[in-house]
Order: sequence, then structure tokens, then C-alpha cells
Amino acid sequence: MKRQSIRTKFFSLLIILSSLALGAAAGYTELVDRIVAIVNDDAITLSELNEAYLPFAQQIREANNPPEVEREMIFKLRQEILNKLIDQKLTDQETERLQVSVNDKEVDQRIEQIKSEHFLTEEDIRKTLAAQGYTLEEYRERIKEQLLRVKLINIEVKSKIAVSGKEIQDYYEEHKEEYQGGQKYHLRTILIKASPLARAGQKRVALERIKSIVRELKSGAAFDVLAKKYSQDGTAAAGGDLGLFTLDELLPEFQEMVLWMGEGEISPILETPKGYQILMLQEIKKIPGKTLEEARIEIQERLYRESVGEKYKAWLKLLRERSYVKIIQ
Repeated sequence: MKRQSIRTKFFSLLIILSSLALGAAAGYTELVDRIVAIVNDDAITLSELNEAYLPFAQQIREANNPPEVEREMIFKLRQEILNKLIDQKLTDQETERLQVSVNDKEVDQRIEQIKSEHFLTEEDIRKTLAAQGYTLEEYRERIKEQLLRVKLINIEVKSKIAVSGKEIQDYYEEHKEEYQGGQKYHLRTILIKASPLARAGQKRVALERIKSIVRELKSGAAFDVLAKKYSQDGTAAAGGDLGLFTLDELLPEFQEMVLWMGEGEISPILETPKGYQILMLQEIKKIPGKTLEEARIEIQERLYRESVGEKYKAWLKLLRERSYVKIIQ
């Protein structure tokens, strides 16, 4: 019955698309959409896929990679985005099957939470959405979809997870070094992007730009101000703030250098896979040790999060296995 429904829907869409094609032949310039995947009784169209993946594809194109590398990256991105859309469609179907619902009050509360967390007014949200081609009503619909998925995961995954006392104790014994105390390093960064595959001229321009930033820092400019102004890292808006790290949490190429830096000191220019980067050690923070009882809640939350990730992947895999999913190239 399900297969028959899929075929009916598929051929109905083919008729619609054929009509559009005939309209174009008669002098209309209309864009003909097509199906790229069937998920049970629903379809994912090329326009849906393009809307989701093209902004990321544009970022790849702007990185100036060699054509063959760019093609491979875009192909992989397209497959990843399509798989995410399939997963979304499957979870949406499950919310309908289980009659999971979200009311307007819950959507309002989530939007108010977002406004509070990011210090935004409703006008700020409207302007940001308008710049991206969305209305507040469309945004509310997306928030509703997200909340429905969260509720579904709570029902199907989170409610079935329990972390035992033995698991907490075993974790503590296996990671005792983490709870013996030590130091954490509060770091900021400024990054000027340059792909390892970029042309020599492009890398030279990036290197000169970060050298000029270093000169400004030596002249007394504030690191966070320059990070907001120049950095191409995702932390730029926060003044390049990377947060607190133990030595072991840092990349190997950063560990020895940070170990010998003093508070307020700027690192030499580093060439990383992202480009040219400098670090500032803002603060060295002493971290006291923790007993098992003091660490119990923290460990429980960590084990719970890890278990949610694993169980969610297993649940999605099972959902796919019992569903009809066909990708149409």
C-alpha cells in the first residue's frame, strides 16, 4: 500500500513537472523542479536541497581551491546535506506518527530565550531575517520544527538512558588525571585564512595582513578590538575568545608554545591548516582537584551526553532501515 502511494505521488509530480516543461516550450521561462529523494510517502526536491546546501557550497568556492579539490568537496557536501534532509524528513514523519505537538506558547518562549541569550530585540531578529530573505513567520515555523524534533528525541532516545553509579565511578578512575587539579589557559586568537593549497601570492597577502596586525598590537592596540575588526575565525565577534583549555586539550603545535607564554603575551605567527594565526594568553587559571563526589554530577552529564549521541545515531539508523528511502541521482 505504501509503495503504491509513493508511485502515485511520484507520477503526479511527474505530470506537474511535464506541464511546467510544456509551459516553458510555449514561451514561459519557468524553473522546472525535480525529485532528488523519496522518503516513505514524502519527497525531497532539488530546490529544497539547493536551498540547504548552496550557501555552504559558495563558501567552498570562495576558498580558491584547485578545481578537482573543489568539485570533490562540493560533491561530498551535497551528499551530506541530502542525508541530513532525509533524516529530518524521517524524524518529521515520526513526530506525526507519535502525535508529538508544539503550541504557540512554546514557540514564543523559545524565541524569547534566543532574544535573551543574544541580547536581541524583535526588531533585530526581523532585520537579520529580512537580510537572509526570511520573514518572522517563516522563522517561527522553523523554531516549531526544531522543538518538535527535540521532543521526539526526548521520547525516543533520552527517556531511555540511565547512567549508573558504577559507570560514574569507572569513568572517574579511568580519568583521574583530569580531577587532580592543575592549570587552564584562557586564549584568544586572530586568524587570517589561507588554504594550504592556495597560490603563493594569496598566502603572501594573508601573511602580510597578519604581520600588520602584529605591528598594531605592538603599538598598543587591544587584542579583542583587532580580533573583531580583522579576524576571519568564528570567534571574531567575541573578540577572538577561544575559552579555557588544559594543556592536553590544545593542538600539539600549540602546547609547548603556550606552556612558555606569560599572561598577556602574544605568540609568534603560526601557520596552521586554516591559515596564519596568532594567540594571546589572556590568563592562567589554577584549577583545584575534585573528589569523586564533587565530580559526580559533571561526570554523569558527560556520560549522558555521550550516550545520547550514540543512541540517537543508532535510533536514526533503525528508522532508516524500517523506512523506504530512495535517492534519485
